[in-house]
Amino acid sequence: MAAEQPQEEGSRSLSGLLSGIAQATYYGHAGITEELLRGQLYPELAPHEFRSLLAKISGVLKSVASADMDLNQLEAFLTAQTKKQGGITADQAAVIAKFWKNNRTKIRESLINQSRWDNTVKKFNWRVDLKSQSRHIDQINTPVAIVEMELGKNGQESEFLCLEFDEAKVNQMLKKLSEIEESITALTQT
Repeated sequence: MAAEQPQEEGSRSLSGLLSGIAQATYYGHAGITEELLRGQLYPELAPHEFRSLLAKISGVLKSVASADMDLNQLEAFLTAQTKKQGGITADQAAVIAKFWKNNRTKIRESLINQSRWDNTVKKFNWRVDLKSQSRHIDQINTPVAIVEMELGKNGQESEFLCLEFDEAKVNQMLKKLSEIEESITALTQT
C-alpha cells in the first residue's frame, strides 16, 4: 500500500502538470508560470530538475498535439518515448495517454482557433427568390439569388452580410469560382 501512494501522488502531480501546460500553451492563461507549477505540484524538486521535467513533458505534449494523434498513433509514440534514452516512464506514458484522451478535442479546437488570423464564415444561407414586384414589368418573375453570411471571430461580435445576385451575376461568380478552383488544382498538382 505504501508503494502505491507515491505512484498515485506522482500520477496526480503529472496530470496537474499536463493541465498547467495545456492552460498556459493552448488556452492562453498567462498566470500559469513555471514557478507556480513547481510550487504547487513538485515542491520537492530542485528548479533545474523541474525545468528538465517540464521541458520533457511539454515536448511530448507538443508533439502529440501538433500531430493531432489518434489513440493508435499515441500508443506507438508513447511506447517509443519510453524506450528512448532519457525518455518518459511507462507510468508517465499512461498519465499522458489518459490526459490526451480526455483533452484532445479541446486542445485541437484551441490550436485551430489560434491559427486563424482573420474572420471566418460562421453561418451561410442562400435561397433563390422570384421577383413579384418591380418598377419594370420585364423584371417580374426573374430569379434572384440571395446569400446571407455571418462573419466573425470566436468571442467577438459577428458581422452580417446579405448579397443579392441576378442570373448574370450568379453565372459570373460561378465562372470566377471555377477559375479559382482550377488555379488551386494546378498549384497542388505540381
